[in-house]
Amino acid sequence: MKLYAGLDVSLKEISICVVDGEGKTIAQGNCPADPEGVMGWFRNRSLAPQQIVHESGMLSIWLQRGMSRLGLPATCIDARKAHKSLSARLNKSDVGDAEGLAQLARTGWFTPVHIRSEGADRLRGLVTPKRHQSGAVDWSGRLSKCGDGVMRSLLFEAATTLITRVRKFSALKSWAIRLAGRRGFAKAAVAAARKLAVLMLTMWKKETEFNWQKEAVA
Repeated sequence: MKLYAGLDVSLKEISICVVDGEGKTIAQGNCPADPEGVMGWFRNRSLAPQQIVHESGMLSIWLQRGMSRLGLPATCIDARKAHKSLSARLNKSDVGDAEGLAQLARTGWFTPVHIRSEGADRLRGLVTPKRHQSGAVDWSGRLSKCGDGVMRSLLFEAATTLITRVRKFSALKSWAIRLAGRRGFAKAAVAAARKLAVLMLTMWKKETEFNWQKEAVA
């Protein structure tokens, strides 16, 4: 039997409702406002929903990451759009909202909100460009020194390999070689390292693969 769950989250506790494929309520209750509490609530009742939804809010990032780590099929949904559906319901309460969210999970009438993983946040920190401001001078560039030093070293090594050893050309390699001719190898390698990090982050978020180009792009 397919089950769907809605979580109405507050700072102190979470109201949970589980419905079946026909919309019938199977279980309702409350648990502590943490991922382990949600997991324990389902485990104690031998329930395994195929879809769990909760609204975007103060705890949504932390809650989503925690539930994902625990293997729960959770999705954070747009709170503003969900509110339009929930506001039409007669029973306005935490329990009623949880049941309404469970029905949204069942029907699929919701808009997912992308929650970055912790790894993506760390990578994002590494690729934050350094910025300098002094009077009329304002420039940004270089690889930020915040974050993991080992990761920065690996990115620089990868960029160096791309420029000097990789025979297959791509737009990124072509750009890095031209930059090295103008600004020197060291600056080109640092710039290419940052572009590699941005590229990997984009591929990670969009779940795509790198597409090589046959010829260098001028």
